[in-house]
Amino acid sequence: MSDHTTHPPTTMTKDDKAYWSANVRIITICLIIWAIVSFGFGIILRPLISWIGIGGTDLGFWFAQQGSILVFLALIFFYAWRMNRLDRQHGVEEE
Repeated sequence: MSDHTTHPPTTMTKDDKAYWSANVRIITICLIIWAIVSFGFGIILRPLISWIGIGGTDLGFWFAQQGSILVFLALIFFYAWRMNRLDRQHGVEEE
């Protein structure tokens, strides 16, 4: 049998909790946008937006093939920009 020692939980300061709360909020917003664009516009809502044409095809097909990829890339850049700003605000930025 191995001896399992317990370590005291890491205590988080109020600023740490604010940082992680903001981080989780940003991730949640990005995931919701990604889901709406990918599944919503590309699959579920496609019949409702098929009358809108873009690039020679309907908008739902465009979102399924190109739009969701472009939005995903935009979300990556947004997340990196926003996290750098959040890191600076909380004093944990990279050097």
